[in-house]
Amino acid sequence: MIITVASFKGGVAKTTSSVHLAALLSRKAATALIDGDPNRSATGWGKRGKLPFPIVDERAAAKRSRDFEYLVIDTEARPDADDIKALSESCDLWILPSSPDALALEAMMQTIETLQGLNANHFKVLLTIVPPKPSRDGEEARSMLLENELPVFKQSIPRLVAFQKAALAGVTVNEVADPRAEQGWKAYQAIAKELLL
Repeated sequence: MIITVASFKGGVAKTTSSVHLAALLSRKAATALIDGDPNRSATGWGKRGKLPFPIVDERAAAKRSRDFEYLVIDTEARPDADDIKALSESCDLWILPSSPDALALEAMMQTIETLQGLNANHFKVLLTIVPPKPSRDGEEARSMLLENELPVFKQSIPRLVAFQKAALAGVTVNEVADPRAEQGWKAYQAIAKELLL
């Protein structure tokens, strides 16, 4: 199974989502994360600590891909139309992370329009960096997506400092000392469970 995690907008937890989904999928079968982002954010994350899966440079992906049952591709922000076409043709599921703010949602809708123009309907929206209550941003974004009949993960990813701590330490969020780290880990566990249904 090839899962592409991509967005027209940066700063929407694309790499965080790629790392955590790869970690959870690696508990089921051989998994690799393909770092297709020129910033090499996932590679840097892995070098700072220890992750339970290999990170493969996109240039070596073709050779290494046959060794894994799951491939998670962390792409560059704002892929162009040719990139979107190539990525959509080569993946089983396209995960579109988006924070629930207007700019991120607008960029995500542009990505969806491009995908739909290619008849690529194998995508699902993941709401990320959702602020805690009393903010209703996450609920309002979810309602808007559902009203537009767009596929969206049931679970959202909360806005937590624990994710930044995990990136700095080079580990997944369940391995950092933070009182809310478990909440972040459980959120990604729920997403992985939806993926594997």
